[in-house]
Amino acid sequence: MKLISIKLCNFRQFYGKTPEITFATDDLAPCEAQRARNTTIIHGNNGAGKTTLLNAFTWVLYEQFTAAFASPDLLINKRAIDRANLGASVECWVEVNFEREHKRYQLKRKCYACRDKNDKIQYSKSQLFMLIAGDDGRWYHPMQQPTDIINRILPESLHQYFFFDGERIDRIFRDGRKSNIAEDTKELLGVKVLDRAIDHLKKAKRTLEEELKAIGDSEIKKLLKEENSLVKEIENYQKRQQEIVEQVNNIEKVKKAISSRLLELSGAEELQKLKQQLEAKEKLNRHNLLEARNNLKGLISSRSYTVLISEIKAKFQDIFNDLRQKGELPSGIKKQFVQKLLEREFCICGTKLVEGTDPCEQVRSWMNRAGIADIEESAIRMETQVSGLEKQVTEFWQEVDRISSTINQCRTEIADAENQLDDLKNKLRNYPNENIQQLQKQLDEREESIKDLTLERGSIDHKIETIKREIEKISKQINKHKIKQEKQELGKRRLGATQEAIERAIEVRSRLENQFRVSLEHRVREIFSSISFTPYTPRLSANYELTLVESTSGVAVPVAASTGENQILSLSFIGGIIDRVREWSQKNTLMGPDSSTFPIVMDSPFGSLDEIYRRQVARSIPQLANQLIVLVTNTQWRGEVAEEMASYIGKQYVLVYNSPKPDCQEDSISIGGVIYPLVKRSPNEFEYTEIIEVKR
Repeated sequence: MKLISIKLCNFRQFYGKTPEITFATDDLAPCEAQRARNTTIIHGNNGAGKTTLLNAFTWVLYEQFTAAFASPDLLINKRAIDRANLGASVECWVEVNFEREHKRYQLKRKCYACRDKNDKIQYSKSQLFMLIAGDDGRWYHPMQQPTDIINRILPESLHQYFFFDGERIDRIFRDGRKSNIAEDTKELLGVKVLDRAIDHLKKAKRTLEEELKAIGDSEIKKLLKEENSLVKEIENYQKRQQEIVEQVNNIEKVKKAISSRLLELSGAEELQKLKQQLEAKEKLNRHNLLEARNNLKGLISSRSYTVLISEIKAKFQDIFNDLRQKGELPSGIKKQFVQKLLEREFCICGTKLVEGTDPCEQVRSWMNRAGIADIEESAIRMETQVSGLEKQVTEFWQEVDRISSTINQCRTEIADAENQLDDLKNKLRNYPNENIQQLQKQLDEREESIKDLTLERGSIDHKIETIKREIEKISKQINKHKIKQEKQELGKRRLGATQEAIERAIEVRSRLENQFRVSLEHRVREIFSSISFTPYTPRLSANYELTLVESTSGVAVPVAASTGENQILSLSFIGGIIDRVREWSQKNTLMGPDSSTFPIVMDSPFGSLDEIYRRQVARSIPQLANQLIVLVTNTQWRGEVAEEMASYIGKQYVLVYNSPKPDCQEDSISIGGVIYPLVKRSPNEFEYTEIIEVKR
């Protein structure tokens, strides 16, 4: 999972729509010799919104909040609510874009609030929406529920290890959390898949028992009524889909008209022409990418078998050679020829072939060894075809390499076109001519509308598919006949197989857990030793209880760790988890979460540490994960921290707190020789936070 960007609207301190925060996503792994600029630093004073930003991630992904997040039920910005008319809804949302396995996802969670006639604020429940970018450049609604997709990528039970308050990180090892750590680690490892498999098999057993009951006539009538109702529901959804298509077409026409006006304006025509060229280039490459992927699928489905039959080919050749050595295939003599000799009663050498004589029996014996013409021709043809399979294997891999190269090239050119388009749009948004700015703003709004309509259409598609599956299920029940004895026997065999699968899964789970725990403990010790100057050693029990022991006397004695040591121990555990799972996933085939890339978002990781530990932690945390986002105050971003993390930084932002107090004390921070405000006087009676990007 690679975080790309986050954007907020009326979320706590952030009034209106914020600028998009894009994150450093250097593809170099942190373990490589060349340092990867995989770190994003977000500066802000206490109360500016760092904890809010951390919780924006956990809210949009899991609707969860950290312990330090006060009043989690009051999410919507006060200023937005106060300025809204009585009864008018105020929208609050967080949008996160992320990538996994070359596939881009957009996740948005929304909620609403309004003031009723009694001037009380009423809040709605949150709603979650997801879009997935296809290879053709269009956004689609997923067929599965968004929560299911998120939990497959990074399960909810694990989010606290990747999105956390650095000053409170040691709390995950308190007594009440120890049992949860063991369960969470199983999730990361993928062992919980085995637990779920056992539960699924138990449910399957109950389903099999239910299927052994016959369906009566009255039940069939009820099912027919349900089926008719569902069909009508689909018709209503399809009608709305047609309306959406018409709306999108109308908006596209408006976009085309706006683009034409941009071409007519002096100063923007060159940028607009370049924009159109880049859009055409992106569209062409997406078409080529889709075509290449389809070609690869077709190649694999039609010719990949040639790679898997080398053993069968060798066996065929052995059988063929054995038959040929025995003189059975082919012989060079046809049965028809031998039959004619026997009918004429003369051999080709002139000997008379009298029935019962030795010459006659010798000629007759050739009947069993002689080949039939059709068989001989088929055998020769088969031998030729099998011999040509080796060449087909080589050609198959060459074609796979060629198509894969085309796919990679298309992706690179699409990314390049997207980056250039983003730059061009920013230029048009900030162009000195206000007419050009307004036209680009209108284009942005139309594109946002199309995205929302696409989201609604995808949601309707998902509902229609769900209803169709329900109709299919009802149809099967309607067509079901009385259960036969064979089906009962099949159910018994399935139950036996289920029990055997459970026993084997338990054994595999036990072995994997033990191997992984030993490997994890070793890595935690390495990380802790690299940060801490104490002689203490982390120890991980079978129940994943993490403690510190001291062995200078030759006997391991538990020690009471300080707050700073507990923070370092917790960071070591998280780093060990990520490192071991990354390595483990390359060696094992259990279906765990995506372990190719792990992000860490941490708030205030240096607060209670002294200078030595601050330096050590600052040096170590960029290497814990593939992507790091750190939220810090001005005092936490002191010399040793900034010095150690400088070479890892790819992006920086500043949260500017606008205080309504007339006597507020303003504050600022110097980054790269440029002064950025941290606290300033608000131009109105409201407090709010702005987001400023630090230019490199």
